[in-house]
Amino acid sequence: MTPVTFLRRVLFADAIASFGSAALMIAAPAAVAELTGLSPALLLEAGVVLVPFVLMVLAVATRRDIPRLGVKAIVAINVLWVIGSVAVLAATSPTALGYAFVIVQAVAVGVFAELQIVGLKRTAQATA
Repeated sequence: MTPVTFLRRVLFADAIASFGSAALMIAAPAAVAELTGLSPALLLEAGVVLVPFVLMVLAVATRRDIPRLGVKAIVAINVLWVIGSVAVLAATSPTALGYAFVIVQAVAVGVFAELQIVGLKRTAQATA
């Protein structure tokens, strides 16, 4: 697999996972809130915030030449999501399932950020 293909696949996986999270939080914030102990308004906001992020990731992933600056912006947003997840846990009193919901998302987003950094490094090495 070429470095560009690796990076593109990671970006698409990030977009798909983010879309799934957004769809769940937008379609059923009350149901998710009941299970997680998180505010339905917080869940709905998080889902709505993910929509432009998903569109941005898809725009970057589908470019013929993946823009490094675009990927760096995605990584930065992913890091902010992880930090925000920690803040949510510190500021709320979720259920055990709520902790798991937030932690699993934060870990997945952190993994996507790390894989995107790896993809950037590989593409830079391949073009050097």
